[in-house]
Amino acid sequence: MTTTRQRLTLEEFLELPEWKPALEYADGRVSQKVSPKGKHSTLQLAFCELFNRFARPARLALALPALRATWNDRSYVPDVSVYGWEQAPRDESGEVADDFVDPPDIAIEIVSPGQGAPKLVQKCLWYIANGVLVALLVNPARKSIPLFRPHQSSVTRRGDDGIDLRDVLPGLELTVHQVFDSLKLE
Repeated sequence: MTTTRQRLTLEEFLELPEWKPALEYADGRVSQKVSPKGKHSTLQLAFCELFNRFARPARLALALPALRATWNDRSYVPDVSVYGWEQAPRDESGEVADDFVDPPDIAIEIVSPGQGAPKLVQKCLWYIANGVLVALLVNPARKSIPLFRPHQSSVTRRGDDGIDLRDVLPGLELTVHQVFDSLKLE
């Protein structure tokens, strides 16, 4: 992950061209996300498909991959962002807006090989301190998913442990095992 040495304002950052992998902005510094690999991309896709298949028909929520959201003087690109149906930004024609300036209800970060989980933990803690209802840190190497919620200690889920997302996705039953089963190509 590269980081700029020169400090920028948020406005200067938002004028930069988009990069692949995405650039993020926090505390005047620009950093680049780690390029996703196979497991990372598969999990990202699986979460979006699962959430949208469950939530879109009932107009509960909208899950989007690698969406830039800028709020509280930071600009992050969670691997998966989930917005409650009423919170999802719309343009004047009722379509999904281009710019998201509010926090997602659920933010998911997926650890990639060689990426330090402590930085992602700090990002998840920032998310929940700044309006996100639930942050998940998905760790394929450990087959674990720590859940972060405001004013609560994080809880790490494994195996057949349930992932409680009822704040945003009431009725969704999901286990850690089901999430990591999406990696199997059998």
